[in-house]
Amino acid sequence: MENIDGVLLVDKAPDMTSHDVVAVARRTLKQKKIGHCGTLDPMATGLLILTLGRGTKIQDLLMSEDKEYIGTVKLGEATTTQDRQGEVVETREVPEFDADTIAAAMDKFTGDFYQTPPMVSAIKKDGVPLYKLARQGKEVKRDPRLVHVYNYELGELRLPEFDFRVVCSKGFYVRTYAHEIGQELGCGAHLSALRRTKSGKFVADGAITFDELKAGTRESVASRAMSLADVSKLRGA
Repeated sequence: MENIDGVLLVDKAPDMTSHDVVAVARRTLKQKKIGHCGTLDPMATGLLILTLGRGTKIQDLLMSEDKEYIGTVKLGEATTTQDRQGEVVETREVPEFDADTIAAAMDKFTGDFYQTPPMVSAIKKDGVPLYKLARQGKEVKRDPRLVHVYNYELGELRLPEFDFRVVCSKGFYVRTYAHEIGQELGCGAHLSALRRTKSGKFVADGAITFDELKAGTRESVASRAMSLADVSKLRGA
């Protein structure tokens, strides 16, 4: 059986890892050579780019492109993981912030700035992912990395939560962004919802759902994949 070559856009469901999606794709498509571009945390939903067969050769290229997310920040609670899946470590009262005050805090995190990756992340230290060390109660020094926010929008404000949209560079941690906005506002915060809507020229709209991937046949799922030629045209390469 020949490998399917190309790219498959999946709309990841919540409460699963990116690796879970790859494992199901391997079973459905009956091929091992499948990778993914840009890990999504278990609680996150949205666009996960799977590279199939020879498509794995352009994985690093696709991963390097800018991303767009929409999400929700909950003010007044800081957590161990900087998102709602962690334990609450600090609770503070949330003042009656208006939209201008929150937008001013978000404005501090635009353009180029340094971000320290969270302990609960897939970055490796001496070959071991940081999240495995975090589970053992260990904390190690992480080097700040230069990231870039191109654009952001403040969405609905319903204290203690607010919605947002952010367009950012590769390697950007949205939960760290939420955590730091909370610090800037002086009340703490964590990320309570996240969806990746875009990566490079690829969008979540129209992507195959996880249920369709799991229940589909090899032929039905393969028909949803983009050929390498189509990927090249879309990217203007």
